[in-house]
Amino acid sequence: MTFNYNDIPMGNLKRLYLFMICALLNTPIFSKALLSVGNRQQIGFNDQWSFSKDEKNWERVSLPHTWNAKDVMDDEPGYYRGTGWYKRTLKTNAALKDKQVFLCFDGVNQETEIYVNGRLAGKHIGGYTGFRIPLTAFLKFDGSFTNEILVKVTNRFNEDIAPLTADFTFFGGIYRNVNLLITDKVHFSNQDHGSNGVYLSTPLVSNEKGVLKLKALMLNSSDRFRKLQLNTAIYDARGKQVSSLVSQLSIKAGEEKALTQYLPAVAHPDLWSPEHPNLYRVVTKIVDPKDQSVIDLLQYPLGFRWFKFDAAQGFFLNGKPLKLVGASRHQDYEGLGNAVPEALQIRDVTLIKEMGGNFLRVAHYPQDPVILETCDRLGILASVEIPLVNAITETDAFKRNCEQMQLEMIKQNFNHPSVVIWAYMNEILLRPKFVNDKERQALYFDHIRELAESLEILTRKEDASRYTMLACHGDFERYHKVGLTKIPMVLGWNLYQGWYGGNLDGFAQFLDKHHTELPEKPMLVTEFGADADPRIRSFSPVRFDKSVEYALKFNQVYLNAILSRPFVNGAMVWNLADFNSETREETMPHVNNKGLLTLSREPKDTYYLYQAYLLKEPFLKISSAHWKERTGMADSAAQVCTQLIQVATNLKAVELFLNGKSLGIKPATDHLCEWAVPFINGINKLRAVDPEHSGLMEERELKFKLLPDHFSNENFNSLQILLGAKRYFIDEKEKQLWIPDQPYRKGAWGSVGGQPFKAANDRMSYGSDRNILETELDPIFQTQQVDLKQYKMDVPDGEYELTLYFAELLGGLEKEALAYNLDHKKMKEEKEQRVFSLKINEVLLLENFNISAEYGVTRAVEKKTRLNVTNGKGIRLDFIPVLGKPVLNALKLRKI
Repeated sequence: MTFNYNDIPMGNLKRLYLFMICALLNTPIFSKALLSVGNRQQIGFNDQWSFSKDEKNWERVSLPHTWNAKDVMDDEPGYYRGTGWYKRTLKTNAALKDKQVFLCFDGVNQETEIYVNGRLAGKHIGGYTGFRIPLTAFLKFDGSFTNEILVKVTNRFNEDIAPLTADFTFFGGIYRNVNLLITDKVHFSNQDHGSNGVYLSTPLVSNEKGVLKLKALMLNSSDRFRKLQLNTAIYDARGKQVSSLVSQLSIKAGEEKALTQYLPAVAHPDLWSPEHPNLYRVVTKIVDPKDQSVIDLLQYPLGFRWFKFDAAQGFFLNGKPLKLVGASRHQDYEGLGNAVPEALQIRDVTLIKEMGGNFLRVAHYPQDPVILETCDRLGILASVEIPLVNAITETDAFKRNCEQMQLEMIKQNFNHPSVVIWAYMNEILLRPKFVNDKERQALYFDHIRELAESLEILTRKEDASRYTMLACHGDFERYHKVGLTKIPMVLGWNLYQGWYGGNLDGFAQFLDKHHTELPEKPMLVTEFGADADPRIRSFSPVRFDKSVEYALKFNQVYLNAILSRPFVNGAMVWNLADFNSETREETMPHVNNKGLLTLSREPKDTYYLYQAYLLKEPFLKISSAHWKERTGMADSAAQVCTQLIQVATNLKAVELFLNGKSLGIKPATDHLCEWAVPFINGINKLRAVDPEHSGLMEERELKFKLLPDHFSNENFNSLQILLGAKRYFIDEKEKQLWIPDQPYRKGAWGSVGGQPFKAANDRMSYGSDRNILETELDPIFQTQQVDLKQYKMDVPDGEYELTLYFAELLGGLEKEALAYNLDHKKMKEEKEQRVFSLKINEVLLLENFNISAEYGVTRAVEKKTRLNVTNGKGIRLDFIPVLGKPVLNALKLRKI
């Protein structure tokens, strides 16, 4: 009987092979089954694991798993970088003795040893690519059929393994899926750097025809010579076979043989593109010619497309110009570390598509296989890179490991039509070694260039159909002098003018400089972005205030420059979502806030801005209405407070209504419309509409707490004030809204004397970026008024609770400056001698108060008191200097 895969309904196939697997393993079905035909079965192996850090105390876990999900977010510097152990059992029976059994890991960080029944079965180096461990020789098939699998993992620092340093966290663990693979002794070889041994390319594609080249590696692990067929067919999206080829081969016992097929051309192929991600299906089978039984089978998506990067005219796909705009992505998620379920990862790529993006920079390492699978399906072009970040080690072992990572990345992801670039270095000159020895540093730069050249040669040899790239930070002269700008086919630039340094105008100037000095080198902007803490808002945004509003302005400037220059092939905002970086401090410690989405994938205003720039269908969004609860002082004696509302749109103009009344039609400037909105106390209903009457509209409710312009008994309950700040802060947990301080005005409140805190380092232009210990409300403590004389609140008579917030922002341990801050110096801020007393309405509250001596540096301090106000005196705080300058970071006043 001839077996034909396409004649059997898929439901019957799944039931058939579930039965076969149960019989073979004599064990319950595991958590997930990915089933194929022939003698190949792949079974999810994520459940029934135990985990320990010491091999004594074990806990039950399911995979994916990381041991760093929590400790990367605490106040204690550092996180566990050491060894973890995983174990579970595998039941077998005699029927498996004539099969080949493999344990397949999608990702383990970063050094792994696998033991089966006490014997070392295999090792792997590198935390971001998959690998496969042959188990057959180590399993028991007679007597006891229970086998112990033990996996040793370490994420320790190893100078021979990249990444050495980076602005992201090196989570440890078996953090991606694990599968059990069972094949016949004759099978597609899966020992070629973790791939399945089948490689697809399309050497000829046009509107008229598309040709598939298939290279297959086949392994005969049996002890006899075999004659075989390799049968390959292409099916279109409707399941119709459109091309096929049968090849004969002979393979000796123990031999691995490569065979290449050029299938007959597909006529008038449906081309793959972001607008129409048409996918064909390639099915390739090893067949026994005697009875046409299928011995092994694999299938892959196939996209027919052709492309080029041009230094003058930009990127072309299928002969048409296409500006590449999208995002970079890190793989971690709030509360999960990097052990993220597939559904959430698929959602990330979907969010790029819904944003209007067409490109994903898979950074700074290869990611879960489902990412590129989703890019193929949704029409998202992609680049992939190895984690060679910031620096190298000048050893043969480091070079070998980098080359191994590059090979694994290419071979495991070779068949994805979405991939157009292989990359291999990111900001490799950001933190150069030997800064005090220029001769030695020159040698170090030579070694970096030599490693880049080696990886470039390797990549072009392995895949001549795609482009190569390395990404540089914005030091044009250094990369050009070292020679790195000459090596890759495409040059990426990570640019942050107007954030880490320089001003916003410098971005466009840099783009033009590249085009002038490297006119033959295609370029991408591989990173750009500004921190946007979603809890921080401002009506006068400035660099480093971490406000959403500054990030909006930043991205408008960058997008305008990118889209107006044809020679810029594309750009990837940094980053799709916020991500963990344990060494960061700032307003949200341990998190890089440049994402368009939060760490839990909630959209920020910047995400809606990108939709306005990129989507083709009509779009409008009341973006700043996501600041759902607001507060502010009444306009003079009026019962309203006027604040800005922005609508992101790709329309020419939008009309806004407040509580049913039109506030007028406003034209869009750089895809934002703005209104000065007079909010009333309580619920305010906003409605944005297309004035062209297309029916497009959005409605939002916003709750406003109106603060009095002057105090009175009727309209005052509480007040939360940030000193030395011009930003608002939203305390989401306690539902409190903090407003910026003001100079004292009679009948109201405010500070008398002093000036906002200015950090000792040159980089920070706004408050402090240091982690404030023992609080999650860092922005309350990161600004302060220095040399304050008084603070006055002309409140009515009554009983009040007053809370004062202090933190010493200067001084502390010397530490290395973080690389991303572009500062090579060690950071140490001299502790200021600061002793002062504080009186409230002439009553001494604090005497000779020394914050650092009593509490230490950068530690949250709260002082709370109750007081009765009588005779219309209000509340007056007098700061009395004893040594140095008094400070106050914030205050909260509540009427009892």
